[in-house]
Amino acid sequence: MQQQAIERTDLLQNDVSVPGHEVVQARVDIAPGAVSIKRSHPGEEVAYVLEGLLEYQLEGRQPVTLKTGEALFIPDGVAHLAKNVGTGKASELATYFVRKETLLVVPEK
Repeated sequence: MQQQAIERTDLLQNDVSVPGHEVVQARVDIAPGAVSIKRSHPGEEVAYVLEGLLEYQLEGRQPVTLKTGEALFIPDGVAHLAKNVGTGKASELATYFVRKETLLVVPEK
């Protein structure tokens, strides 16, 4: 991710009732025009747009643009990226249900 253009703040990390899994929650702030790296996760993600306009590109699907208050489910292992397509800052609440003791973010080519 572009270091100055995208800022991630970890909010929560906790075990869940499924053995070997945990929930991780983070706020991600994205400057206008900024694009994240293409990545995947070792589990599912729910991205909820807190403010702004974000375009999500999931591998094998058409891009989808979400506005404040909308959410997107990202399946386990699906490569994706996010881009701020609005004129101001955009923020998302990212909630991950992932396998423990693995990299949360797996960069993709």
